[in-house]
Amino acid sequence: MPLQNRGTRIAVLCDIHGNLPALHAVLAEVEEAGVDLVVFGGDVAAGPMPVETIEVLAVYGGRARFVRGNADRLMVEIFDGAREVGEAMDSWSASMLSRAHRDFLSSFERAVEVAVNGLGLVLCCHAGPDSDELPIITPATPDEVIAETLASTQASLIVAGHTHMQFDRQVAGRRMVNAGSVGMPYADQPGAYWALLGPEVDLRRTAYDFEVAAEAVRRTEFPEREDLAGRIVRPPTAEEAITAFERMAGRTYPR
Repeated sequence: MPLQNRGTRIAVLCDIHGNLPALHAVLAEVEEAGVDLVVFGGDVAAGPMPVETIEVLAVYGGRARFVRGNADRLMVEIFDGAREVGEAMDSWSASMLSRAHRDFLSSFERAVEVAVNGLGLVLCCHAGPDSDELPIITPATPDEVIAETLASTQASLIVAGHTHMQFDRQVAGRRMVNAGSVGMPYADQPGAYWALLGPEVDLRRTAYDFEVAAEAVRRTEFPEREDLAGRIVRPPTAEEAITAFERMAGRTYPR
């Protein structure tokens, strides 16, 4: 069972994906918010600036805990030779790592439980309490899928990432929230998306200089740099992503 912190107000930052300008912008707002703990919810480095992102996080001055995402795990497996080269995002990013960077990613926790003011026991995970890839949950996912996910934990609130879309779902008196993506959101407007918890759930969007960030991405050797640069300025909409993810999960959308 992960350690618990009592009486805290926390920020949850998921799916940075090596977007360093977005991370810097959110960390500045987190500092202003005066939180007790930052939970980084996985998939921190797979993207255009993996090393720079890891080095910022590894020396982060505030209290922080790190949840393992599927991309973090894949990068470690590729580095270790335990997995053949996969998607360009994961394999290129893994090729940039040193042993120290690999060990930092390998140290991430499966999940983090925190007692948050006004919200009770909160479980922070990447996809679900028991997996960094499943379930696939979007704003349109049927209630019964969310109910099954909530049933696997005693926490009153689950906060996840993975599908890069903010939502706040309540099913049978319990609650699941997606903090959104700092670095690669699916949303109706560009930004870095995250969550501030305690005493309420505050789903936040941080603006930063999108054009400057896009140019910084284009200057990297990241294989998908042009595509990502465009997505920073004009992200895929939540509706587009919902359709893709629901079909990926074997569910028909719209129903």
